[in-house]
Amino acid sequence: MNFRTKNIVFVGIFAALTAVGAYIRIPIPFVPFTLQFLFCALAGILLGSKLGALSQILYVVVGLMGVPVFTEGGGPGYILKPTFGYLIGFIVGAYVIGKLVERIYAKKQHLSLGKISMIILSGLFFVYLFGVIYLYLIYNLYLGIGKSFYWALFYGCIVCSAGDIVLSIITAFLSVRIVNIMKKTGMSLV
Repeated sequence: MNFRTKNIVFVGIFAALTAVGAYIRIPIPFVPFTLQFLFCALAGILLGSKLGALSQILYVVVGLMGVPVFTEGGGPGYILKPTFGYLIGFIVGAYVIGKLVERIYAKKQHLSLGKISMIILSGLFFVYLFGVIYLYLIYNLYLGIGKSFYWALFYGCIVCSAGDIVLSIITAFLSVRIVNIMKKTGMSLV
């Protein structure tokens, strides 16, 4: 991992943007819709797998230290919130997105809108995977409120998926434009 000053700054910027994304939200039952995934995906695309994941780790660590950067505040007790699994998913999602983008660049291929859309949706899969499983486990094992896995899948994925798919498409358009601008200016992060 390259810890040049530029990379450290961008890791901090994407951690901060993810925090801002937590406060741009639409309240829906159990799992609010936020813009956090937009910044998580952009971190993976623009910073690569390791730095993208590091930006999300930084975001989660700052929140667990007590800074109110999550949708419902912060602090170490946030680990026991039903939606904490999505935060773990952001770390994994940014890593997966970054790794898939790195593979495309390694093959000297063009980052097309179709490819980047599929890459973003692959990252979103991992956000939902960790989020839904954690939602189910916290309700059943910690809170003692019996919820079926179908309930967790419905409220933790199906209800949110339309908005997240639209957000993924917007992210794909944005990222293709940003990558093209970066190439023209000779700026490369990955």
